[in-house]
Amino acid sequence: MESTSLMSEGLTLMFFGMGFVFLFLTLLVGATTLMSRIITKYEKNVGILPEDGVPSPTAVIPRHGPLAHPHPHIEDKTIISVLSAAVHTFRSRHK
Repeated sequence: MESTSLMSEGLTLMFFGMGFVFLFLTLLVGATTLMSRIITKYEKNVGILPEDGVPSPTAVIPRHGPLAHPHPHIEDKTIISVLSAAVHTFRSRHK
């Protein structure tokens, strides 16, 4: 097999592959646009925020009220001791 015919077969395969990908992506964009138009035509509330706002996610519950931090000085002492231990360990390793 000659190198020119091998090169031409490679280029043909490349163009067929790229054409197939381009055609598939074009059809995908068209289908997505069509679905978007259908949904916005039949659903009137798409893209409209409620008047009372968007509710916050329930996975994160903020702490409020007097029981939010019953003993804040205990947490501060714990944080200070952890940070002191980390600084001591870092300084002992990097002398």
